[in-house]
Amino acid sequence: MTGTLANRLEDAMTFSPDLRADIDRFWSTIERSAEVGKGRPGGLSRLTLSDDDRTMRDIFVGWCRDAGLQVDIDELGNIFGRRNGTQNDLPPVMIGSHLDTQINGGRFDGIAGVLAGLEVVRVLNDAGHATRRPIVIVDWTNEEGARFSPPMVASGCYVGKYAPAWVKDLVGDDGARFGDELERIGYNGRTNCQAGEIDAYYELHIEQGPILDSERQQVGIVTAGYPSHGMRVQFNGKTAHTGPTPMDLRHNALVAGARWLTAVDDIGWDFAVGDGKATGARLAAWPNKPGILSDSAQAICDVRHPDPATARVMAEKMRRALFESAAKAGCEAVIEDEWFWGGDIFDEEMVAGTREEARRMGFKWRDIQSQAGHDAYFLATHCPTAMIFTPCKGGITHNNEESCEPDDFLAGVNVLLHAVVARADR
Repeated sequence: MTGTLANRLEDAMTFSPDLRADIDRFWSTIERSAEVGKGRPGGLSRLTLSDDDRTMRDIFVGWCRDAGLQVDIDELGNIFGRRNGTQNDLPPVMIGSHLDTQINGGRFDGIAGVLAGLEVVRVLNDAGHATRRPIVIVDWTNEEGARFSPPMVASGCYVGKYAPAWVKDLVGDDGARFGDELERIGYNGRTNCQAGEIDAYYELHIEQGPILDSERQQVGIVTAGYPSHGMRVQFNGKTAHTGPTPMDLRHNALVAGARWLTAVDDIGWDFAVGDGKATGARLAAWPNKPGILSDSAQAICDVRHPDPATARVMAEKMRRALFESAAKAGCEAVIEDEWFWGGDIFDEEMVAGTREEARRMGFKWRDIQSQAGHDAYFLATHCPTAMIFTPCKGGITHNNEESCEPDDFLAGVNVLLHAVVARADR
């Protein structure tokens, strides 16, 4: 072993437990991001593979290179910034989330997780500390699914859930094709979208719920995800004149979809006492014009519940309601996609490690379950994974009124910093 490498290994074991992230520096990156793709007042509308998404990607890539990271972009536009360790043959520790937003999105959802990873790297650079394992920051493409459905397709493809060609053929409501838009904005990378060996994956995210804020907790240690079942469905009917067409001869796809969405909403109310939730998230019909029945409609629904068995019951009710709704409207229902997320998917050792860091640094913390979908759900099927939640005002999210202050991130970013370094140095 050379003297230089020996010194680096020794340094890797002496990362000061008193080091803290520069929250003002982290906040400056949040503020810069908030200038790109502005939506309603205070919010963002930075849809995947749009011109604004390209601008933000360019900024992020520049920050990564300024921090000395090796930048790689895969065939679905996922951006990876790698900081080498002292033993680069070891699997890396990965930190990730997303920079795209909902059409009426906030300034923090996903964005804070990517930029917290950048702050971890900057702290390590300032300290002159070389971790034993490499650290990789990642921005996942299309987490939100606001332009191309379903959500989280790029992280899903990364772990083998979806095929790259299938993802590239997705078409948005604006008629744009995923693969063509990747090419247009210059982020059609040449690396395969395929995970290698990963030591661990961490994702920091705002809670997207009111619990931490209402309890005045500084950080949430995510122990599991609500089991969630979802479906994307195509209803097929026939166009016909709304005036002379008898009721028993109608095949109105719009009505079939509407029946299903309201039936699913009723399922949510039936299980609401146990914190069950059911959502009719989308209904898009064609022609969707006065005077004519729609011959096609696409609808998306999901159900979730903290208890896995109850979530399965809700999912079965959703499925039955689908075919009943189609039959009542004289239409055919075709399930285009189904998904399941959540459950006890997070690594117990990593969860314990983040909890210990919160306790050691004296932050107010609590265990918490994730109720929303995240890229971490897919990564957890491939490697040990943990999530850290930070509070947001009133739990408002996917809304331009989503609100956080720098102090809301103080605990989460520092817990992330020390949990990642401890993992990367072991």
